[in-house]
Amino acid sequence: MVRHDWAVEEVEALYRLPLLELLGRAQAVHRAHFPPAHLERAKLLSIKTGGCPEDCAYCPQSAHYAPGRVPGRLMALEAVREAARQAKAEGAQRFCMGAAWRSVREGPEFDAVLAMVREVKALGLETCATLGMLTPGQAARLAEAGLDYYNHNLDTGADFYPRIITTRRYEDRLATLAAARAAGLRLCCGGIVGLGESVRDRAALLATLARFSPHPESVPINGLVAVPATPLGERPPPDPLELVRMVATARLVLPRSVIRLAAGRVALSREAQILCLLAGANSLFIGERLLTTPNAGEGADAALFAALAPLAGEEAVAAG
Repeated sequence: MVRHDWAVEEVEALYRLPLLELLGRAQAVHRAHFPPAHLERAKLLSIKTGGCPEDCAYCPQSAHYAPGRVPGRLMALEAVREAARQAKAEGAQRFCMGAAWRSVREGPEFDAVLAMVREVKALGLETCATLGMLTPGQAARLAEAGLDYYNHNLDTGADFYPRIITTRRYEDRLATLAAARAAGLRLCCGGIVGLGESVRDRAALLATLARFSPHPESVPINGLVAVPATPLGERPPPDPLELVRMVATARLVLPRSVIRLAAGRVALSREAQILCLLAGANSLFIGERLLTTPNAGEGADAALFAALAPLAGEEAVAAG
């Protein structure tokens, strides 16, 4: 049953279940709503990198920290079109474009992004964009251009959020998500594991997402990728089983959402990734990079997809 009234305490209780019990419940819900072998592939491109005025403690694109102080220019339309063509050739169904902006500003750059959306849509790909905060009018223009999804992550629970970001409020994020939904855009909204948050903070994030009606159609679960010279640059990657628990709990409270295994996958073994898929993840990003951080890459993905494929015949098994 799809619910929109989850209490934080209920979500935390699910997260703390014995792991095998949690996985069993999540797998049952997953199979009730999705083909068990379906795995969506998406590709993410940074169309404008660095120089962001926000101070997100994990982000190398922030102008507050050394890695992101030099802003790049918006990519040319033809370069984005070619990247989208390549993504489709690699098997991606969705193409996501990210610009390191605090908010969308009207003018030539926004017009250029609208043109990019139209071009990617014309290739037959689902389109997604993450551009910062939106006004209702800007959300409507994106929808008119053919954008399918708007990504705007909440990152963590509302209580922990001010310890990670001080240049915007949680309510600002919620307002942009409301504007995107009102314009008819589907929502892509998730969070990050490994910021120093508590289990209750993780449960609060999922409870917030579960109160949306309808739920966000796409929910990326990220593991922190620590980047030197950012405030969280010395943090270790999260325990893989924390990501497994987060995915499984998300599947239980967001039964019809696509759960995307996103940033931090590069630190997971093939087996840990398969556990995340068993827990209810049914989408992942392909490619060597996610905006500015490394991703699993073609070789690692080939090994993952091979492990997920039907087992070969007896001769091939014996030869192996």
